[in-house]
Amino acid sequence: MQNLHLITSLLQTNKDFMNILAIETSCDEASASVVQNGRKILSNVISSQIHIHAKYGGVVPELASRHHLENINFVVAEALAKARLRINDIDTLAVTQGPGLVGSLLAGIMAAKTLSLIYRLPLLPINHIEGHIYANFLEHRIKPPFLALVISGGHTELVIQRDHTHYKILGRTRDDAVGEAYDKVAKLLDLGYPGGPVIDKLAKKGDPQYIKFPRPYLTGSYDFSFSGLKTSVVNYVSKHPASSVQHLADVVASFQQAVIEVLVNKTIQTALKLKMKKIVLAGGVAANSALRGLFTDKIRKTGITLYYPSPVLCTDNAAMIGCAAYYRLKNKKLEYNQKMLTFKAAPNLQL
Repeated sequence: MQNLHLITSLLQTNKDFMNILAIETSCDEASASVVQNGRKILSNVISSQIHIHAKYGGVVPELASRHHLENINFVVAEALAKARLRINDIDTLAVTQGPGLVGSLLAGIMAAKTLSLIYRLPLLPINHIEGHIYANFLEHRIKPPFLALVISGGHTELVIQRDHTHYKILGRTRDDAVGEAYDKVAKLLDLGYPGGPVIDKLAKKGDPQYIKFPRPYLTGSYDFSFSGLKTSVVNYVSKHPASSVQHLADVVASFQQAVIEVLVNKTIQTALKLKMKKIVLAGGVAANSALRGLFTDKIRKTGITLYYPSPVLCTDNAAMIGCAAYYRLKNKKLEYNQKMLTFKAAPNLQL
């Protein structure tokens, strides 16, 4: 095996590029990606487990971690093959440390630590939420500061990013995350899993003003709350069972309209209050077409610029982890040593 010497940042090598191999296994997707210089995606392989968990109406942690263990080596090998690189061409490794399901996180972390140890490559643990925010950097020329709205199955957070390593969480959900609320409503209506895409699609056929569900703004706070809205849907359906496909479409369109109005209005009002000129959307729910449309409509006359990634980069993927790692490495010297392999999975990791 070739003895690999430490390659750190662009300023510290004779190369004009840095190849980062990233691994992401925070939930039910196993992903590996090679990202060059934080912007160029050479490969981004995603192995989905939706077909495994769909019959349960949600992710089963034990099944997720088991399938990660079975698939992760193949996913990494495919990422290298699609990038047309060997492991010896990789300068740095990155892996999701948390937040997420502990068993799933461990599968990716152990794979990354093994590669680091064998090939003497530096390894950088990355926050999953930070990765979602950096998905925007893969497609947009954007610089901090900005206000980020992170919305996914497990997270709903308003975050100010002042610099590449400086975050301030303004508000978060007090109960259900947005994606979680979508999944629960979809399960209630027997629409399948995951709930976000199926509700977004069906809502296009419905009347968003058919039912006036509550808008939980939590006035005076930057926090969110969606459990009451979910309960309102439960109460409505118990009294008015869906009598037709059109009625069902009207129900989900009304539910979705209530969700996105809260997200859009609260985020824009916060940005204006704090005089932020840029808003960044991040996380799986950022792929929602109705959310993007309402944001675009309401932001036009505010002087604020809106950014969001392509749908494939909104969901869990390793390219966003590689991008975040690059910006953490850009002005630092990182050398391989076994101490960097002592970090642990952190299912409740905060920014």
